[in-house]
Amino acid sequence: MRVTIDTDVCIGAGQCVLTAPKVFTQDDDGFSELLAGCADGVDDPMLREAARACPVRAITLHEEG
Repeated sequence: MRVTIDTDVCIGAGQCVLTAPKVFTQDDDGFSELLAGCADGVDDPMLREAARACPVRAITLHEEG
């Protein structure tokens, strides 16, 4: 699954990082970003929950295949 974060919408709540710390981190300004190696595809059981936990829906999941 491919993941994108709308950086214009992200408010840096950090719910994604708390929910899926193997996928998300926060930059120096506190906004969410993907960890290295996660931009091309992610297989984490908490990914859908992390997207649902985002209070501003800045995370989009793209099914592949």
